[in-house]
Amino acid sequence: MTKLFSIFLALLFVSTNSLADAPEPTLTTTVSPPMPYVIPSPPKLDAKAYLVVDFNSGAVLASYNADDRIEPASLTKIMSGYVILSELKNGNMSLDDMVTISPKAWKMPGSKMFIEVGQKVSVGNLIKGMVVQSGNDATVALAEHVAGSESVFVEIMNKYAQMLGMTGTHFANATGLPNPEHYSTATDLAKVAKALIQKFPEDYKWYDQKKFTFNGITQYNRNKLLWQDPSVDGLKTGHTESAGYCLVSSAHRNGMRIVSVVVGTPSAAKRVSESQKLINYAFRFFETHKLYSADQRLHDARVWEGKQNTVGLSLANDLYITIPRGQYKNLKIETSIKSDIRAPIQKGQVLGDLHVSLNGKVVAERPLVATSEIDEGSFFKKLIDQIKLLFQALLNFIGL
Repeated sequence: MTKLFSIFLALLFVSTNSLADAPEPTLTTTVSPPMPYVIPSPPKLDAKAYLVVDFNSGAVLASYNADDRIEPASLTKIMSGYVILSELKNGNMSLDDMVTISPKAWKMPGSKMFIEVGQKVSVGNLIKGMVVQSGNDATVALAEHVAGSESVFVEIMNKYAQMLGMTGTHFANATGLPNPEHYSTATDLAKVAKALIQKFPEDYKWYDQKKFTFNGITQYNRNKLLWQDPSVDGLKTGHTESAGYCLVSSAHRNGMRIVSVVVGTPSAAKRVSESQKLINYAFRFFETHKLYSADQRLHDARVWEGKQNTVGLSLANDLYITIPRGQYKNLKIETSIKSDIRAPIQKGQVLGDLHVSLNGKVVAERPLVATSEIDEGSFFKKLIDQIKLLFQALLNFIGL
C-alpha cells in the first residue's frame, strides 16, 4: 500500500510539473496603436463591368458588376489557351506537332492568322496566332487538333470551367463569337486568368509577345498596355459589336502581381486607359505580403496519450495577405489551439486556427493543421496522461 502511495505521489509530482511546462494554447502578437490610414474609392471606369484582384491572396481590390453576365468575346481564348496548355503539359501533344488546316478553320470570320486550307502549321505557331493575333482560324485549328472537333473541345472547356469554380460561365465555342449560350463574368475571367498564370508559368511568356509574323504578314498584339506599362506581361483583348472592347491584364511590380478585368468599354483606346487606371490604383494603395509558407512550423501543441507529447502546427497552404500600403506594422496575428488534443493524430488534422486582423477587421483566417502523425502511446503512458488531465481539471476547478 505504501509503495502504491509513493507511485501516486510521484505521478502527481510529474503531472503538476508537466502542466506547468505545457505550452500556452493561445499566442497573440500585438503592436503599438495603429496610425490612421485612408484608401480612396476606386476609379470610376467607362465600362460595363470590371474587377482587379491580387494574384496571390485573391483579395478583391476594386469591382463593379463583377458577377453580372457579360459577353466575353475573344477573352474566351484565355480558356481555350488553358485547355491547350493543359494538353501540352499532360504530354498529349507537342509544340512541334503539325496540324492540317481544315476548311472550317480557314473560313472562320473575325480576327485571322491567315492560314490556308490543307496547310500544315505547327502547334507552336498556332498558339502564337491565337494569343498574339487573336486568330479565330488558329483557335479552331487547335481545337480540332486537341479534340477532333470544336464542339468536343467546347465540352472540355466547360468541364475545366466547372473545375475552376467558374459558376457564371458557359462556353458555346472556342473563339468568343457571339452566341446566346456563350457568356461569363468578370469574376470568372479573373479565375481562369489566374489559373493559367499559376499552372503554366513558363508558357505564360507567350502572352507578352508584342508581334508575330506568319506567311509574310506581321500582326501586332492588340494589348497596347504591353508597350505602355512595362509591368504588364499579358493577357488578352476581346471585341465584338455587342460585347464592346474588353481587356484582361496582369501586371507585376515589386513582388506583387494583380489581375485586372475590364469589359464593355466603348473603344480600343478606352479599354487600355481604363485598365491602366485600375492597375495603377491597385499598386498605389495596396501591398501584398507572404506571411507564412505551407508546412512552416508555426507552433507546438500538447498531445495527450500519444507516443510524443507535442505535435507541430502549420498551414496547409502559403498565406498571402493584401492590405493598405504602409499598414504591415499594424497587423495583429493570433493563434488558438484546442486545449484537449489526444492521440492518435493524423497529419493534416485541424487542431487550431490562425487569425490575422488589421485595426479590428479580419484580414485572413486559416486552420492550423498537424505537421505529422502521432500514434497512441503505451498503456502506461496513457494512464499517466489521464492522471495528469484529472489533476489539471481539479486544479482548474479549485482555481489554482
